[in-house]
Amino acid sequence: MLQKTKGIVLRNVKYGETSLVVTCFTEGFGLQSYIVNGVRQASNRGTAKAACFQPGALLDLVVYHNQFRNLNRIREFKWAHLYQHLLSDVLKNAVALFCIELLNKSLKEPEPNAELFYFAEDALLHLDTAAPAVTANFPLFFALHLPVFFGFRIADEYSEELPYLDLKEGTFVPEQPRHPHFLEGRAAEAVAHILKVLQPEELAEVRLTQDLRRSILQQLELYYALHLPEFGTLRTLPVLKEISG
Repeated sequence: MLQKTKGIVLRNVKYGETSLVVTCFTEGFGLQSYIVNGVRQASNRGTAKAACFQPGALLDLVVYHNQFRNLNRIREFKWAHLYQHLLSDVLKNAVALFCIELLNKSLKEPEPNAELFYFAEDALLHLDTAAPAVTANFPLFFALHLPVFFGFRIADEYSEELPYLDLKEGTFVPEQPRHPHFLEGRAAEAVAHILKVLQPEELAEVRLTQDLRRSILQQLELYYALHLPEFGTLRTLPVLKEISG
């Protein structure tokens, strides 16, 4: 049955001579994989079509949807939003790819989750036009707010009495945990600050050094691995660290 939905491209893999298998997080059906025929033809038109399926692309789709099939087909596609900077700016693109990989590794089942879709879509749109100070803190914002949708959000209870962030438990605690997976000092304080941020523009007020951002991101990768089975490591994180330096 033909259905209309918006989709965020998560990844693509070459299929045959001219086609792609595309993984999308869709507004209507959640995580889905599609065959897109004839988009890798050696022509200007083919190149333009294939460009629509870059990770992070926001698309309007008409798809054949069968809930009992693991692989459906895309009938029609077009840009839902033409980015101004996200695909061409090296740092913004690295941040976007980090967010997309984090989302892709967190999604396990093809279940609709419209609120999560709107969060991810809104994040990409904000990142596209974000000021440099906002872009710098954006990976932390996305990584700290995404767990809300997967049931392992960090409880925002930081205080002088609860100064340690226990990454195993996802809570701020009064004493240093008896394991190495925790944040303290400025790192814990920064996490608490970003947990309170509701609009990305407010990230400009969070003053952090590059080294501290990198350290927190490394610990957040561990946090995801502790709470999501088979999470592994993020391939985009070393690239993001290198570019943001």
